[in-house]
Amino acid sequence: MSNLNWDDDDAPEPGADDKGAERTESRAGGKPGEDLDLADFHGMARLIERMHRRYLDVVRVGLSKQGIEDIGPVQALMVMLIGEDELSVRDLMERGYYLGSNASYSLKILVDAGYINRAANQRDRRTARLQLTDKGRELWEGLRRMEQAQAEALVRNETEVRDLKASYRTLRRLDRLWGDMVRYSCLDFD
Repeated sequence: MSNLNWDDDDAPEPGADDKGAERTESRAGGKPGEDLDLADFHGMARLIERMHRRYLDVVRVGLSKQGIEDIGPVQALMVMLIGEDELSVRDLMERGYYLGSNASYSLKILVDAGYINRAANQRDRRTARLQLTDKGRELWEGLRRMEQAQAEALVRNETEVRDLKASYRTLRRLDRLWGDMVRYSCLDFD
């Protein structure tokens, strides 16, 4: 069990269950999203950004605890994305949503520090294949242990497992929606 303080800023207020039931009843006859509070949607978008920065801080602390000072949290997340796989640079960029120049800079740091091997593809010499070195796999395993401890601190019972899965599904839907809005900007969402 974790000794973290779980004061939840978003804990329901007394009587909030009654309000939720009223909203559900009023929504039954209306259009989906009619009772949607746009402040909640906007807050969620801002929270996603803040959580990413906070997660980078958590990874930075984890690196420090492992005595790793030659890479930063962004490079550590690249190590996590590669994992046991052998990826092309393009695959890595798509998995992590990196920009080309940022990915190149971080990959150079990881190669120079000895965490990944970057070799030319046998079929197409213009593309590179990425694979973790022994040093990279050791880091990857340490980061996975850190993530496991975080998951165990966050999800302590079946209700929290369901909540986590529902949150993940919602974030995936939002990712697809935003992706479609960018790709198909001609779509009318009115």
